Amino acid sequence: MPKKSILITGCSSGIGLCSAHYLKARGWQVFASCRKIEDCQRLNREGFYSPRIELRDTDSIREGLQEVLDLTGGTLDALFNNGARGMPGAVEDLPTSAFRDLMESNVVGWHDLTRQVIPVMRAQGHGRIVQNSSVLGYVSMRYRGAYVASKHALEGLTDSLRIEMRNTPIHVSLIEPGPITSDMRKNNAAQFFEWIDWENSAFAEDYRTGLVKRFSEKKAGLDPFELPAEAVCKKLLHALEARHPRARYRVTTPAHIMNTLRRVLPTPLLDWVIAKG
Repeated sequence: MPKKSILITGCSSGIGLCSAHYLKARGWQVFASCRKIEDCQRLNREGFYSPRIELRDTDSIREGLQEVLDLTGGTLDALFNNGARGMPGAVEDLPTSAFRDLMESNVVGWHDLTRQVIPVMRAQGHGRIVQNSSVLGYVSMRYRGAYVASKHALEGLTDSLRIEMRNTPIHVSLIEPGPITSDMRKNNAAQFFEWIDWENSAFAEDYRTGLVKRFSEKKAGLDPFELPAEAVCKKLLHALEARHPRARYRVTTPAHIMNTLRRVLPTPLLDWVIAKG
């Protein structure tokens, strides 16, 4: 039997990299894409085929997918949309150009790639599309407005897609992790200091004692309730191989708790709980 094939975006580290190794060990043919060519080269040395896909670049998306289809004979069993970035900062401090850039990588690029994959799956008569969302796809958090907006948009887009695919053999699922071990803090710090003029912000003191302090500290151990990336991989495997995959897979205790709280608490009280951290 030929191996099932999957294209995963954002495989340089974290959930994407873990998923690539996890599925390869399960016998999948994994195409582990990255944004930077040096990361693609590293993964090639690790035994993957790693096409470069920069989700803000339509040509890169088209060319990367075509490379995959050339190697599979024009088929693709699954797509795991995972590559995304964070951009911490208060909504009023976010330059619109930065917000637009984030939405391109976290939403628009995913939509572009997914649209190109669906005809392939229709033609072959089956397929799985899994979207890596977040607990911040259904609750919000201060100083995370850009990322929250992108994940809320992804949730709505995916819900519509899942309903539209109901009478097709293409299954669509969301994974909604809470805190997962990754390079997110380091990457968020780079985005924050590149885009946010924090010292001249109305929130300067909050930044100084909160985000800036956190970014400057060396991380010691896991954050509360944090799980390794393997926790997401297990949910991903079910979404890919179960006969009846779920619409949503929540990962970590906070993801389950926040889902319950948003359903039972009035908005002002939920805001208070989230603001207290």
